[in-house]
Amino acid sequence: MGEFETFDAVVVGGGPAGATAAEDLARAGRSVLLLDKAGRIKPCGGAIPPRLIRDFAIPDELIVARVTSARMFAPSHKAVDMPIDGGYVGMVDRDVFDEWLRRRAEQSGAVRRCGRFVRVDRDRDGCAIVVYRPKTDAGEAAALEPEHRVRARSVIGADGALSAVAQQCVPKAGRVPYVFAYHEIIETPRHSSAEFSPRRADIYYQGQLSPDFYAWVFPHGDKTSVGVGSAQKGFSLKTAVGALRRQSGLDVSETVRREGAPIPLRPLRRWDNGRDVVLAGDAAGVVAPASGEGIYYAMFGGRLAAEAVEEFLATGRARALAGARKRFMREHGMVFRVLGLMQYFWYRNDKRRERFVTICRDKDVQRLTWDAYMNKRLVRAKPAAHARIFFKDLAHLLGFVPP
Repeated sequence: MGEFETFDAVVVGGGPAGATAAEDLARAGRSVLLLDKAGRIKPCGGAIPPRLIRDFAIPDELIVARVTSARMFAPSHKAVDMPIDGGYVGMVDRDVFDEWLRRRAEQSGAVRRCGRFVRVDRDRDGCAIVVYRPKTDAGEAAALEPEHRVRARSVIGADGALSAVAQQCVPKAGRVPYVFAYHEIIETPRHSSAEFSPRRADIYYQGQLSPDFYAWVFPHGDKTSVGVGSAQKGFSLKTAVGALRRQSGLDVSETVRREGAPIPLRPLRRWDNGRDVVLAGDAAGVVAPASGEGIYYAMFGGRLAAEAVEEFLATGRARALAGARKRFMREHGMVFRVLGLMQYFWYRNDKRRERFVTICRDKDVQRLTWDAYMNKRLVRAKPAAHARIFFKDLAHLLGFVPP
């Protein structure tokens, strides 16, 4: 029992969820190992709402752009602008942002190591033994590198959509649908144009760019993310991004890097193993349907995982780990259900996408959409506006209103 280094918690994965969980537990005085594969950058639009900035104390220097409006493009190329009255959405570069979160966790007391998770074993007492392979100086996980082992009183799996921790330790979690996202980070044009503005997020609901999701152009200061998502097998994401760059006048901009990854669109049915493991972030499936937004939900889920682990460590009651999912769904479950229905109804074909963009012209829709997004809550204080939106949606869905 004494042969292995022992931690109160081993956090597998150093993205926003894992780094947040590691920081919170370290600040609470727990011994934490943050195990991360260095150099991995998730394809992401990089949008963070004001609530995230407030709740997680994000400094201004990490915000590389402030988006003050969105422009929605219909299949007919009709455009609808949705200005943000008196506010903005912050944009971050994930390579810089994620590394800053990991450093903050380390400064809070977490031990940070680069390596690839292999498996969880058990010692004679049933305690988790986390097995991993450290990275070489070149940054690659060496196949012949000896396995390292640490003893963990608890494990947080925050290792992404195809989580190895979830697959091994929470096999009854269930399967979720995935959107495969691909984007190209390019140099931002020096000047605004009719096709591009450094303070506007452009979202394309066009079947040729994505048959079941959407495409985007998100400004990041001196860089811009041009991407697309789709769950349809055989659909060429790279071809779609190339078409989007030509369509938006960004095909002449220099490409900095290319990234792709699966993004889950439904929370797993279970996040813990009933013993000593709990999931967070993409590993738990907390990416919003319809929008694909995940940074806020990942960090909030990481915080809830840390709270659940803290309660488990303090009391020894394994059922405390299930509290992370219960609290998340109590706070955001309705939003996920609404967005899931929206994606199901409005993203099915170009006729419906055309009507969806038309609905976005409505000032009630714009106000409630931005309020829900910026503050991460459904607005219940305006029943008349909700009623108007419901009947407008129904009229558009049934075809009573021309697109």
